Amino acid sequence: MTVVETVLARTPEPLRAVLIKHRELLKFAIVGGTTFVVDNGVWYLLKLSVLESKPTTAKAIAIIVAAIVSYVLNREWSFRTRGGRERSHEAALFFLVSGVAVVVNLIPLYLSRYALHLEVPHVSRLVQEVADFASGSIVGMLLAMFFRFWAFKKWVFPDELGQRRREQVTRLPR
Repeated sequence: MTVVETVLARTPEPLRAVLIKHRELLKFAIVGGTTFVVDNGVWYLLKLSVLESKPTTAKAIAIIVAAIVSYVLNREWSFRTRGGRERSHEAALFFLVSGVAVVVNLIPLYLSRYALHLEVPHVSRLVQEVADFASGSIVGMLLAMFFRFWAFKKWVFPDELGQRRREQVTRLPR
């Protein structure tokens, strides 16, 4: 029994029906939570060490690392019954969409730091870090997440190309 099946078996019936209906979104959200941890772990590691004076660069690197993890998890789990393109074409589209999402994600952090001047010496270190987290990891990531979910379903893993993958998945042993 898979993890998802175990969780669904323990979920009350009304909620179970909703989760099953929106299972792609639920899986996408779980992948997002995982990449959130990867993103922030790498960002703070870089930002508090070698890229202390360049938080936007550190965030961009962290987002790229998280995007690679996201591609593997989304392709092999969240959208495994969708898509069907040649893997290199699908990966190129995924990373093109993710590149646009990087820009979407960085805009709030950039505005916080450089337009609103929420950085040392204009504000305390605590205010700077709270503003960075709120703008880069909450607002930016949420905006990018909504954009990615829509774009992945529309262009990267479209349902109309998924028949071939659905046939492969149903033949695989569980």
